[in-house]
Amino acid sequence: MKINQILNEIYPLPPETCAEICKYIKEVRFEKGHILLKADKVERHLYFIKKGMVRAFAPQGKGDITFWFGEEGETILSMKSYVENQKSYENIELLENCELYELKVEYLRELYKKDIHIANWGRKLAEKELLKIEERIISRELLSAKQRYDELLKNKPSLLQRVQLKFIASYLGITPVSLSRIRKEK
Repeated sequence: MKINQILNEIYPLPPETCAEICKYIKEVRFEKGHILLKADKVERHLYFIKKGMVRAFAPQGKGDITFWFGEEGETILSMKSYVENQKSYENIELLENCELYELKVEYLRELYKKDIHIANWGRKLAEKELLKIEERIISRELLSAKQRYDELLKNKPSLLQRVQLKFIASYLGITPVSLSRIRKEK
């Protein structure tokens, strides 16, 4: 995906404003397995996925808890670092070779002060991230494992072809064996 398209899906920007943000964005590439964001570190960048798939996870006891997947067009950021300038709690791992757009948070904060369109874009970015978190919490609390799986199939069907089943099971809050049972019922 092109960066203008990604930025405008978050919040439509005038062309000159979009061009201004793009002055501060650079393309980067990383290999599958790379840990892009590390827990217990203040993250100084945010990323937009041009090409590839990532997961957010936190180490927990016997294994990792996966709580988010990102694919083309999505934003990668630690909200705790972005909002509070504090250490993040999550790791972001690349599940495929990825092409990303990278933007330093400090540059973005300066742009917020200079252009109301960029400030509104940043507000909309934070609101969309908040809604993702809210939907995830509500899903985990109110839906059965089968319902969560059905929602995943409906909203992100490509995950099943691109993500290991153990990560999907972790995301759904179930064991790989339970996921196999749910999939056999389909």
